[in-house]
Amino acid sequence: MSDTETTTHAPGAPHPLRWTALGLLGLAQLMLILDVTVVAIALPDMGAELDLDRAALTWVVSGYALTFGSLMLLGGRAADLFGPKRVVLAGLAVFTAASLAAGLATGAPLLLAARIAQGVGAAMLSPAALSVVVRLFDGDERNRALGIWSALGGGGAALGVLLGGLITAGPGWSWVFFVNVPVGLTVLVLLARILPGLPRAATGSLDIPGAALVAAATGALIYALIRAGDDGWLDIVTVALVAAAAAGYGAFTIWQRRSASPLMDLRLLGRRPVVAGTFVIAVTTALMVGAFFLGSFYLQNRQGHGALMTGVLFLPVALLTMAAAAAAGRVIGRLGARLLAVLSLAVAAVGFLLPVLWSGTTAMVTGVSVAAAGLGALFVVASATALASVAPHEAGVTSGIVSTFHEFGASAGAAAVSSAAATSIAARTGTQAGSGFDDAFLVATGIAAASAVIVLWLIPAKRA
Repeated sequence: MSDTETTTHAPGAPHPLRWTALGLLGLAQLMLILDVTVVAIALPDMGAELDLDRAALTWVVSGYALTFGSLMLLGGRAADLFGPKRVVLAGLAVFTAASLAAGLATGAPLLLAARIAQGVGAAMLSPAALSVVVRLFDGDERNRALGIWSALGGGGAALGVLLGGLITAGPGWSWVFFVNVPVGLTVLVLLARILPGLPRAATGSLDIPGAALVAAATGALIYALIRAGDDGWLDIVTVALVAAAAAGYGAFTIWQRRSASPLMDLRLLGRRPVVAGTFVIAVTTALMVGAFFLGSFYLQNRQGHGALMTGVLFLPVALLTMAAAAAAGRVIGRLGARLLAVLSLAVAAVGFLLPVLWSGTTAMVTGVSVAAAGLGALFVVASATALASVAPHEAGVTSGIVSTFHEFGASAGAAAVSSAAATSIAARTGTQAGSGFDDAFLVATGIAAASAVIVLWLIPAKRA
């Protein structure tokens, strides 16, 4: 069916199937988010069956995260140049095929190659899909749509803990990949039929040198954050990677000023709403990932729960994240992004403080659930703030910027937790097994409280 046939409606009127398209795009995005935590839960079984050493297991997770994070700016720009529908469908096809290959893997080489290919597909799909959402909806409808989008993304990570335990304990680790295949194919066919063929929003050619520079710099920075959790922030390799990332971004900036068809308009990064949105998404993701890591290790190492029970205990975390994000999409228009951000960060700070004041499974689950409610609303604040006033030709690349900072936050959160609670994560009993968790949760409380003060100044005031 042609694009013309799928988009027949009154000129200027909202697309009649926009909510259906949002549901399908949200389901595709949910697969990308689930693929991080689901795979993490399945790693022990995967390593035992395929005889993978610790380094290989680390790269099963990091290979996907690095590729996903470093290529999203390129994916967003491709959506602007070639049309978001084409990039969405291509990214989903690559991700689905790579999932099949990962499930069929019998050794490290094919598994790691498939995970990198999954990251490539995800980097094409995620920013292009968000660009479609921004262009299909407007006004209060856009806020509600972003609420649904954020609910699926924010809750997906917590749901992954549960699904990872269920799948690994049931049909086996390979099904954490196989389950993507029927879902991906179904969504691909339906999106090809109903997704409107939005016109190209920009002209020119794809800036390959610029894309290579920013991908290398972003990959180096994310890898530095990943290493910092295990080897420390002052490790020589970590410091060298940060320096390399800084040099790469410097070279990228110089190239963008000289390129006839730059990858992005650098002035985007100077706009206050974009700066505010990227700050909020980075902090929110860092705190969310930190909460998942801390909660998971505390429940398993400190309280002695198994992986499956830990997943069940995370169910209220997922539900509250999704409910808060959906509610935020409905009230952000009335409250304004600034007030909603401050209130949400205050709720998150209270949630992180609860496991410090009281110990035990109930206190941990309650605290992380309360924090997750605040963080779920912040995902909506971040997207709505950064994307509120971008022009159509900037929607893809701005979505790529937001998505890239999402990965920065995730990597930084995991690294910070690994450093702050290293002793507790390694220890299963003793006084040290609890004190490190308290320290890490106090750090998270402080970050949430300080961020509330920053966003009060950084996020633009609500317009009359």
